[in-house]
Amino acid sequence: MAPTKEELERRRIVGVEAERVSNVTSTDFPGHYPGEDYAWDLERFRKSLKIQIHKANDLDYEFDLIGVDASVANAFRRILISEVPTLAIETVFVHNNTSIVQDEVLAQRLGLVPLRGDKKGFQQLRWLKKNPDEPAAEATDFNTVVMALKVTCTRNHATPATETDPEKLYFNSSVYARDIKFTPQGRQSEWFSGAGEIRPVNPDILLAKLRPGQEVDIEMHCVLGIGQDHAKFSPVATASYRLLPSIRIKQPITGEEAEKFVNCFPKGVAEVQTDKKTGQKKAVVVNPRKDTVSREVLRHDEFKGKVELGRVRDHFIFSVESTGMYNSDELFLQAVQILKKKCVDFHEKLLDS
Repeated sequence: MAPTKEELERRRIVGVEAERVSNVTSTDFPGHYPGEDYAWDLERFRKSLKIQIHKANDLDYEFDLIGVDASVANAFRRILISEVPTLAIETVFVHNNTSIVQDEVLAQRLGLVPLRGDKKGFQQLRWLKKNPDEPAAEATDFNTVVMALKVTCTRNHATPATETDPEKLYFNSSVYARDIKFTPQGRQSEWFSGAGEIRPVNPDILLAKLRPGQEVDIEMHCVLGIGQDHAKFSPVATASYRLLPSIRIKQPITGEEAEKFVNCFPKGVAEVQTDKKTGQKKAVVVNPRKDTVSREVLRHDEFKGKVELGRVRDHFIFSVESTGMYNSDELFLQAVQILKKKCVDFHEKLLDS
């Protein structure tokens, strides 16, 4: 027997009550119920799957993924964090470092500086070592990018004797990420040139401070890697999702109670509107996305039985913040390709077994 529309809607909502969360789990297999046919149907999946983009720029991307199970949404999140390959500084050769920052600390700072460059050029690069337990291959222009950092601090004799600002007293008193220079090897000058040259995403990252006579002379080798090996290879600063809040007004909330109801939620979630027929003020939910599910409304006796809070089980609000090597919207597409390849590989192994 097919479930009613009301029953299907009830199953989608995770109940948020004053002291507990209800209807958290459904069945042994998510979304499957006894006595109902849940054979895979591509057309039905296409109709239920929806993607709505709410914010998209180079570094921030927010979209809604609707109609999939939490396991699929979480797979995308984990792939974004740990399996999309990026370029980062792996080996640091310190020729000279007379700054107060120790060699190993400076090397760690350099490794965490995110890099960017021509995306088509990155497609030419190969892995120096796919498995961290395996020995590295020979460094070539196809698997290793060389960067250099050479800065010497000198005194500015043109400043007056009363000057105290180090930025005016000295030349190169601070070493910034902008001082890291790309030194192309082999065909890398063709792959990364002009605006596509490999460089730090943020040129204003402070690396060290120098005083006259101090110098930093370093050569760095950058390789492809994934966040699973080290956080410096992760292409995202954050990749997270949350379920869409659900706020259902079961009985009209009017008058002074309407104002109090609106104040129980963050700004923009609900508002007081005037009924055109009766002229009475009543509370209306306008944007549940902005709700933080604080449950403040459940603390007040006058709203008992009038409002029902929850979260939509298959509506995920994704937030992706890129570190800069790739645009934020490109990262999710790469995660889709990686998951697709995993499925194809798994299917081939099943056929071979």
